[in-house]
Amino acid sequence: MILNLSKIKTEALLLFCKDLIASYKDKDEKIFDVDDQTNDYIDEISNAMYKQMKNVTFPNEYYIENSKHYRIKAVLQAYNFINKELTKEFEQNESTGKLFNPAMLYFSLLAVWFKELDKESRSKEYIYFTIYPYSNVYDKLLVNVKDEEFKKLNISMIEIAEKIIYRLDRVSFK
Repeated sequence: MILNLSKIKTEALLLFCKDLIASYKDKDEKIFDVDDQTNDYIDEISNAMYKQMKNVTFPNEYYIENSKHYRIKAVLQAYNFINKELTKEFEQNESTGKLFNPAMLYFSLLAVWFKELDKESRSKEYIYFTIYPYSNVYDKLLVNVKDEEFKKLNISMIEIAEKIIYRLDRVSFK
């Protein structure tokens, strides 16, 4: 069988980001000490992205039940690759005491994949992610933020996302 590695990696990335959003989206606590307007903006974007990710990926149970299928196996390999690479990055950053912003991380992962690398630009199933105005979110979470620590944290999430996505783009699953 011939697999479209770009689609496999895209699905794995969206599945990973969906899981990342699910890990914090329905929690009542504020993750960061930012103003309510910024927090509401993050929630609004996360909910919209999550909804679209659910539209283009299968439920998690499907991936578990069909993990032996060659295509699903490849998606899970790519998912695990992303997870392992992020774990390495966070272990390296742990020594510097840097925190983690899951919203900026997933957003940056998507922006690098779909905008910088122009992945799936011709795919109807991923059109939402290819035309999303990523620059608006960067402006809101980088330029318009007054808290310098939060801004530095967001920049570190962008740097980590770039490293991970460039590695994902180069890897071949066999």
